[in-house]
Amino acid sequence: MAYKPAKSFEDLIVWQKAHRFVLETYIVSGTYPKTEIFGLSAQFRRAAVSIAANIAEGFKKKGKADKLRFYNIAQGSLEECRYYLILSRDLRYSSKREMFALLEEVSKLLEGYIDSIANGTRQVLNQSF
Repeated sequence: MAYKPAKSFEDLIVWQKAHRFVLETYIVSGTYPKTEIFGLSAQFRRAAVSIAANIAEGFKKKGKADKLRFYNIAQGSLEECRYYLILSRDLRYSSKREMFALLEEVSKLLEGYIDSIANGTRQVLNQSF
């Protein structure tokens, strides 16, 4: 399969998967008890959105250091989401293994994307989901 240079953050597989994680987060957190609406639900959603948003913002940054800073922020938000998944499981709000798997996939893709930028390779990670 031939890859074309990404023209938009939406072309990035890592962003596509992160966006899918956000959508799943909204669905799952919507089932949490109403007492969590301003607590865990809001925090989890905010952190999930931050992953995809920082990938999008970093995509347009011109300098390598700027790009990497936004992608590192996305990594931090990803780890925050990992904790919220653990907390959700331990509180018995949700234990969707698919969410853990999707988050791990985003983590690996993001790490690879960061490595490719740090090493100066082109942004050619485009494919539709």
